[in-house]
Amino acid sequence: MLDIKFIRENPQLVKEGIEKKGADSSLVEKVLDLDAKRREIIQQIDTLRAKKNAAEEKLVAASAVEKQDILEVLKKAKAVLETQEQQLAEIEQEYRKNLSLIPNLPLPTVPVGRDERDNVVLREVGKKPKFDFKPLDYLTIAEKLDLIDTKRAAKTSGSRFGFLKREGALLELALMKFAFDKLVKKGFLPVIPPVMIKPELMWAMGYLDRGAEEVYYLPKDDLYLVGTAEQIIGAMHSGEIFEEEDLPRRYVAISTCFRREAGSYGKDVKGILRVHQFDKTEMFIFSKPEEAQKEHELLLSLEEELMQELGLPYRVINICSGDLGDPAASKFDIEAWFPGQNEGEGQYRETHSTSNCTDYQARRLNTKYREKSTSDLKFVYTLNGTAFSQRPILALIENYQTKEGFVRVPRVLVPYLGGLKIIKR
Repeated sequence: MLDIKFIRENPQLVKEGIEKKGADSSLVEKVLDLDAKRREIIQQIDTLRAKKNAAEEKLVAASAVEKQDILEVLKKAKAVLETQEQQLAEIEQEYRKNLSLIPNLPLPTVPVGRDERDNVVLREVGKKPKFDFKPLDYLTIAEKLDLIDTKRAAKTSGSRFGFLKREGALLELALMKFAFDKLVKKGFLPVIPPVMIKPELMWAMGYLDRGAEEVYYLPKDDLYLVGTAEQIIGAMHSGEIFEEEDLPRRYVAISTCFRREAGSYGKDVKGILRVHQFDKTEMFIFSKPEEAQKEHELLLSLEEELMQELGLPYRVINICSGDLGDPAASKFDIEAWFPGQNEGEGQYRETHSTSNCTDYQARRLNTKYREKSTSDLKFVYTLNGTAFSQRPILALIENYQTKEGFVRVPRVLVPYLGGLKIIKR
């Protein structure tokens, strides 16, 4: 949520910023109009309460006749107050609803664009593998090796599910442990969080005002299933105050994630690139505002380090304004090279993302820190980044495939697989 004071002082800047994200700029005028009405009625209520308090003080020393007149005034004042407080409650509700619809503003470093076609490639890293045979896609290889089973998953659960089996399951565990080992050594605190979250906290993280159709809701329990550990880790410190010396606070969390994929009809229906349920290791940082850019660069560098140690070629994408979600002010994606896609021609596919959400989530969560020199309370900045999901497993299968249909294990993962160097039946 944006600071209303900032909106009042910079309405045109906010309009231009949210237009870059594809949001309706008329929201700004609507919010400012409701804010003015809200402040006006608050002033009226405060004035009336002051008069009511003064009348109540006079009541103590008043004569019987005067008391009757004062009581009549108080009765009318109470009725007016009740009406005004009801009006205020209705205006406040409409005001908060519209304020929450204003997305975070893109940072100046974000390229302006409408959708993913306007994203900017910053760099390509690593050598794409060269094969003396036509490379296969991950699903063809995995099914022959019995690593992924989508047919039985469709039988048990429906479309967009898959069983990871045998070395496929072990690869996921290896990736997660590899990421945890590396990140804990770098000062990240390990967490295995709940995967259910209260509605007010899911809203606070910025995923219900728009995009609620992507989230699974359990009405009997009044809980949402998280789509990423970011949502529950950010909410973990809602209503809390960090001391300045405790920042940055860095977490690495592993969780199962749930997504409806409501907006991806017809996309990636084959295999497990886009599924309703998957496991992911996520990094999350609470930072001081002035250190947020450095922390964002850290998250991206760690994602690249993990990919480089796996020996996977990739490219880094600067996400354009129109492709940013509501909470993000800046976002980078990493796309791994999948040589078996497009019938062996190859294709880049997203495996990681990292976002700087500034104080947008923190304002909704009311998460602050105490500045040491002044004792002032300020909102923290929040940042998130993927360590690993299941997608790098698919990239590994394609990049490390052999002519025989086997899969070589990246050197860094061999110790996590009990010394296994090649996956074959």
